[in-house]
Amino acid sequence: MGNVIRRDFLKTGGALVIGFHLGGVVSAQERGSAAGPPDAKQVDTWLAIHPDNTATVYIGFAELGQGNSTALLQVAAEELDLGMSQIATVRLDTNVTPNQGGTYSSASIQRGGPQVRAAAAEARRALLQLASKKLATPVERLEVSKGVVSVMGSPNQSVTYGALVGGKHFDLAFTGSAPVKPPSAYQVVGTAAPRNDIPDKVSGKYVYMQHVRVPGMLHGRVVRPRGQRAYGAGAKVATLDESSIAHIAGARVLRRGDFVGVVAEREWDAIRAARQLKITWEAAPPLPGSAGLYVQMRKEKTTDRVVVERGNVTAALDSAVHHVSRSYTAPYQAHVPFGPNCAVADVTRESALVMCSTQDVYATRGSLARLLGIPQEKVRVQYYEGSGTYGHSCYDDVAQAAGLLSQLAAKPVRLQFMRWDEHGWDNYGPAHVADVRAAADASGNIVAYEYAGWQHNWSGTETSAQLTGVAPAAWPASGVQEVNRLTCGGMYDIPNLRLLNHQVPALGYLKGAWLRSPLDLSFAFASEQTLDELAYLAGLDPYEFRKRNMKDERWLGVLNAAAQAAQWTPRRAAAKLSGAKVVTGRGIGVGTHLASYGGAVAEIEVNKETGKVVAKRLYGAIDAGLVVNPGNVENQISGQLVQTASRMFHEEVTLNTTNVTSLDWTSYPILRFEESPEITAVVVQRLNERYSGAGEEVMAACAAAIGNAFFDATGVRMREFPMTPSRVLAALKRG
Repeated sequence: MGNVIRRDFLKTGGALVIGFHLGGVVSAQERGSAAGPPDAKQVDTWLAIHPDNTATVYIGFAELGQGNSTALLQVAAEELDLGMSQIATVRLDTNVTPNQGGTYSSASIQRGGPQVRAAAAEARRALLQLASKKLATPVERLEVSKGVVSVMGSPNQSVTYGALVGGKHFDLAFTGSAPVKPPSAYQVVGTAAPRNDIPDKVSGKYVYMQHVRVPGMLHGRVVRPRGQRAYGAGAKVATLDESSIAHIAGARVLRRGDFVGVVAEREWDAIRAARQLKITWEAAPPLPGSAGLYVQMRKEKTTDRVVVERGNVTAALDSAVHHVSRSYTAPYQAHVPFGPNCAVADVTRESALVMCSTQDVYATRGSLARLLGIPQEKVRVQYYEGSGTYGHSCYDDVAQAAGLLSQLAAKPVRLQFMRWDEHGWDNYGPAHVADVRAAADASGNIVAYEYAGWQHNWSGTETSAQLTGVAPAAWPASGVQEVNRLTCGGMYDIPNLRLLNHQVPALGYLKGAWLRSPLDLSFAFASEQTLDELAYLAGLDPYEFRKRNMKDERWLGVLNAAAQAAQWTPRRAAAKLSGAKVVTGRGIGVGTHLASYGGAVAEIEVNKETGKVVAKRLYGAIDAGLVVNPGNVENQISGQLVQTASRMFHEEVTLNTTNVTSLDWTSYPILRFEESPEITAVVVQRLNERYSGAGEEVMAACAAAIGNAFFDATGVRMREFPMTPSRVLAALKRG
């Protein structure tokens, strides 16, 4: 029963009646007719109660398959005392849903949960005030179960939320002053409620972006070189022969600046037209190529910054018993969703409707407005889930390209990228170079640590906009990428520490953006392997070494949880080396992305004759504070571990001196089903800590654990990933 916060309610409930009244009936047409965002200071923006005693919660975050559309409903249901079957949400839409920011940085529950919780609590307080009048009973004598308000001890004296509100507006300011339940009273939050999106996905009824069609639309394709050139150079048209597709009935060439596309009534005709259009491109400035990438990054005139410094690192390194100094490299990696990105746009002279898979409908609306020259309030963006993204894939690029084609064609256009568009023109996770130095005393205590990292920032301009000639300065600034103070030594008690960031200029490299756990796989792969070497030199078990150097109970919590799940037994790394063809090893690591805590153990198998490495079992533990839906987080951990294995063993964007060359699943392979490891996911639940995100926080730890497991199996360190057979064989030969 929902009578657990009566005393808290009485402290604030008396002021509610001032200015509170019900407004007119809410209609879906009314809510979608005005440009958003709806006023976040009104309770009506966040939820509506319907006559059938159900509720709609308006959520400003995208469902990307992580289950937040279920977890945020759990938060609202908890505060409203509703069952999960009584509550639903609607499509993310700039005219309908509040602006809660983008769906990234594991922030859906971290940032959105408190907003939804406070709005639901405000509505519940108002509903109880209405029920008090209706039942002629003081609020403190009321209780709620599944939206039915009853007089305590007299269940026949009751009224439903639906009867109290009847589909009308609350007309109530969102003050944030309503009391919320303490975690100890939760009945819905903290349970593994089934995902509300799964039944339709399993049955095939779910409408993905690639399924969307609108009347009278044309099919479109973009025309670009196969594989992007150096960022900042774009792709400039040298010659274009529109007559080369005259034999394809109804196909048209559309162009704005160097942006070129084709449209046709039939999709296959659009594909043929894009393939057969005779077009040449001007030469672009050279790229460093895969072979020269890391050397070139070190040669650049970088912008340098000391991220963190304490103590005297140089003196501590010089005087310590055990020293390690190593360099590591990590490649560009791609988002490459299974289904290439897609968008449908209907642009007129005065307005635009764009349906796409953006992670931030309001930011996409702003960029579309600038590109199309239409007032922002006349642009409407609706979200449809795609086939996965894990960061800033080409969803904004395809939305902008669809908008341009529709504007030029003066008709609705459905645009889907081809595989080579998606692979070749992605916003890649940036490459990285690291120099790490660390030292320990005779007892195995870390006394000094230094991490120097080279990488370029994220790019702020989508390809479609860049090709039209829109100045990059008109677009959002590039994201600053720095050495992560949390993953690079931040979990350990180190008296002398220095983190150095060397920002490489983005121009002349590849277009980059955030990829799940941005750069943290690279940081942890380098950092945790270096510290593992210290443990080896000190003659200590890797797990015991880490425990010895940690004081934070939450870092110790995930480290212990991962080790216990793996049934870790103490021994020095590489203590069981074998001359067998196939050898096995285990490794442990910790790491994170933003604010949560991640620990992992990897058990791998290495074929020393073929060079193939396979993860047999992966264990991951996350402490993300108060976890709303442990089942969702377990799923997130599983996905993170599998994806990390794929990135550690296979994934690498390749380039020559002119363009990207990894344009398909053969040249950019990913993990296959037969290679998938057994997964054990552990949620370290902390009910009294604020939720801090769980969408990417165990990946760094897993990358580190895999690197350390390779050493345990072979006695050799891998200084670069992915651990392809050729690299493994070369490392074993050197070792």
